[in-house]
Amino acid sequence: MAGAVAFALVLALLAAPPPARAAGGGRCVGESFSANRAYAACSDLPRLGASVHWTYDRASGDLSVAFVAAPAAPGGWVAWALNPSGDGMPGAQALVAGPFPGAGAGGGGAASAPAWSVRTYNVSGYALGDPGPIAFPASDLAAELGADGRARVYGRLSLGPYGAGVLNQVWQVGAAVTGGAPAPHAMGADNLAAKAKLDLLRSTAAAAGADSATRKRNIHGVLNAVSWGVLLPAGAIFARYLKTFKSADPAWFYLHVTCQLVGYGVGVSGWATGINLGKESKGVTYTGHRNIGIAVFALGTLQVLALFLRPKKEHKYRAYWNMYHHSVGYTVIVLGVVNIFKGMAILGVEQRWRTAYIAAVCVLAVAAAALEAVTWGVVVRRRKAEGKTFSSAPANGHLPR
Repeated sequence: MAGAVAFALVLALLAAPPPARAAGGGRCVGESFSANRAYAACSDLPRLGASVHWTYDRASGDLSVAFVAAPAAPGGWVAWALNPSGDGMPGAQALVAGPFPGAGAGGGGAASAPAWSVRTYNVSGYALGDPGPIAFPASDLAAELGADGRARVYGRLSLGPYGAGVLNQVWQVGAAVTGGAPAPHAMGADNLAAKAKLDLLRSTAAAAGADSATRKRNIHGVLNAVSWGVLLPAGAIFARYLKTFKSADPAWFYLHVTCQLVGYGVGVSGWATGINLGKESKGVTYTGHRNIGIAVFALGTLQVLALFLRPKKEHKYRAYWNMYHHSVGYTVIVLGVVNIFKGMAILGVEQRWRTAYIAAVCVLAVAAAALEAVTWGVVVRRRKAEGKTFSSAPANGHLPR
């Protein structure tokens, strides 16, 4: 059972496509730009009919970007931003384009229409604030409103160490520029959900060829999902339920130990890959995911070491060892599953692959529930045959014997 679930999960995760469409597929590929601008990768964004196009130079850390979206109304504005500290508006380093005063006339629209220009905003809260420098030094800023009613915003950002990781991007459109500043945008569902992940390395690699950082992230995710998320829970199921059947002794023990040791070995490989990715992604830290990963690794290591200190059944400390072993084991499983979902969120895994992992967890949960009912039935019949009774729930996570 565990092998089949793990194999299916590996195939699902390895087959997962990148979240952004790189040059070669998607509506964004047909976009054209003025001044012979061209970009290596693009993504059709899921809200507000927008798209983002970019070329990322890994050597210099420079990101050349073009954002395309239609303002909410004639005379409105558009904005695109990277957020190094969160996934919403606070902390966004924004490029906001619109028909701002002082930009002259023209801008690609009607002859009398004001020209479009770009301002930068370091957004500290839920209000845009005043324009000013942003965390990513910006150059080559330009904007134009096309005859199709869509605005195109251009710029070059120096990302520095932030270019090594998956970045949060947010975008927005507004209906008016009043008093020389962008008026507040609408609060519709699309406006509030206009945010996504931008994986510069993955998507640029899809346009230009293979990329080792993308492979490392995929390997990291697959190893941890299969180990902490499938093999260890399966091993716990073997230990809790199969030992009820006398014919399964001592096979249940070897199945349990095999699943746990193999799961731990694979998990250590995934953990080490994650530590290496963290070192390479200077300036980008996923604190919660990292801390849980360290805790899971430490507790898992204690579990393995505890196998060598396991007292014999008749030893007076065996009951205390059992309590320790079960509590730490279940903690590792719960934290491992939680961290897998955190990792999926960081990688921007599509919902169907999250669903595939949820299905794998559900298979294990259903199997555990079915075996719980079966083994309790076996124990009850065995106690009745032996003329014994019991009136309380099993201790230490074990069914009564």
